[in-house]
Parts: sequence; C-alpha cells; structure tokens
Amino acid sequence: MKILELISGLAAIAFVATMSVPAHAYEEGPVTGGGTIEGTIVYRGDVPTTKIIPTKDVEVCGAPREEPLIEVGGDQAVLNAAVYLVEVAKGKAWAPVEKPPVLDNVKCRFEPAVQVIPAGSLEVVNSDPMLHNTHGYYGKRTTFNLALPNQGQRIPVELNRTGTVRIDCDAHGWMEGWVYVVDNPYYAITGADGKFSLPDVPPGDYTLVAIHPFTGPIEQPVTVAENQPTSLTIELKK
Repeated sequence: MKILELISGLAAIAFVATMSVPAHAYEEGPVTGGGTIEGTIVYRGDVPTTKIIPTKDVEVCGAPREEPLIEVGGDQAVLNAAVYLVEVAKGKAWAPVEKPPVLDNVKCRFEPAVQVIPAGSLEVVNSDPMLHNTHGYYGKRTTFNLALPNQGQRIPVELNRTGTVRIDCDAHGWMEGWVYVVDNPYYAITGADGKFSLPDVPPGDYTLVAIHPFTGPIEQPVTVAENQPTSLTIELKK
C-alpha cells in the first residue's frame, strides 16, 4: 500500500461514501446580486515526505527522490488544494467547454496531479514511450482501468458521479493522482499562493469543501451576501 494511500485512505473513503453520488440536475440561469467567495487555503503542520524509488523505466521515470506529501509555500499557503461548493441547486452558467479535461501520464507522473472537473468526460493520455496502466477508483471501487501501451494514446472515460477519484498506475506503483468530480461550476484549484475565488454566487447559505489528498476534506459553512465578497482563511489539518 502506498504511503499516501495509507495516511489518507480512511478519511478519503469516508468522504467518498457520502459524496460519490450521481450528479444532480443543476439549473443554470442569470444571477442577480451575486457575491464572491474568496480566500486562502493554509496548512500549519509538519510537512512529511515520501521516498520515490523508480524500479523500472528509470530513463523516463527519473532517479530516486524525496517528495513532500503536501506542497506548502510562504505563509503556509497550500498548492493544489481543491475548493468547491456542494448541493447548489442553481446559479451561473457553466463555462464553455472546448475539449474534455485531460489526465496525462508524463515522465511517470500524473499531470495535473490534482484537478476538479464537471461530471462527464475525462480524457486519459499517455505521453510516455512505454506502457502505463491508469487505474481510477471511487473509494475501493474501480471506475476505469486502462492499458495505454503506446505513446500519444488517448482514451476517453466517463465520470458521471460526484466525489473523489483516486488514480494510480498498475505498472508504476508510486504514481498517484486525484480527480474531484463536481456537479456545479463553483470550484477552483489553489496555486502556489493558496488562493481561490468563486465569483457570481447567488446570495444564500452554502457548504464549501476544501480538500487535499494528504489531509482529507474540511467542510466550511459560508454565507454569501448580495453583491459582497466573503473572505475566508481555511486551515487544512491532518
């Protein structure tokens, strides 16, 4: 069992048990007097590392290395935390989609390592010159299991249930990625500054989820006032 799976598995499985449900019908429409939920995701605990030891295809996968289990920058800001609202009945229109989101195998890493996507299509890509077997799970249940032996190969999959999808590679056991599937357009991924912004939210009371693979989820009640920003600092805790 991978170190990251061991330390986060119980929290992730418990969360998936409540969140892996069919996407409900979200109603798009004009938003009158919408506000913005904005803020910063931080982590103030110790930052452990895991030892990555490629055992095959090292010319592509690289040398042994230590990698942090959570990337924390200045002011304890967290990179690659996902933030989204749950149980939103109606609100702004989805952004136009020119092509499906992508999960790429690049130098024996998943890129992006963490992403939030609408329920629906995901394109799994192999950019490496050898076999990857990309395997996605809702909790312990396989949702897709794809052999990609050829460089440049692309296979679409459907993720029609909201929740957390953990990704690994059966051919390269240290690889791990995360996809958070949502049913409304109010979501973001933090950059190196830990910041996020969810604009054009209808006034009302909501539950905001902030989640990172290392810590698991934090649920934050939030009230959005008409034409006003709501600023939050959310601390992830292990």
